[in-house]
Parts: sequence; structure tokens; C-alpha cells
Amino acid sequence: MDKEKKTSWLIFTGSTVFYTVILIVLLYLYHYKDIQGGSFIYNEF
Repeated sequence: MDKEKKTSWLIFTGSTVFYTVILIVLLYLYHYKDIQGGSFIYNEF
């Protein structure tokens, strides 16, 4: 595999892992807030 293909493959894999980790962290924080009974935006209505 030439260097250009290897670099693009590493960028693609790195981006995929990065965004997957961000998604998992956001889901974790959302559920953590849900367990604490955080305020929901429509509770006042």
C-alpha cells in the first residue's frame, strides 16, 4: 500500500473512532442526567 492510501485510511479510521467515542460519551452523560432526574425542557408546560 502506498503512503497516500495509508494516510487516508488512518485519517478515516481515526475520525470514525473519534466520533464514536464522542457519541458514546454524549449518550452516557444523557443517561447519567436522566438518572438524576434532570429538568426536561417541557416540564413547565
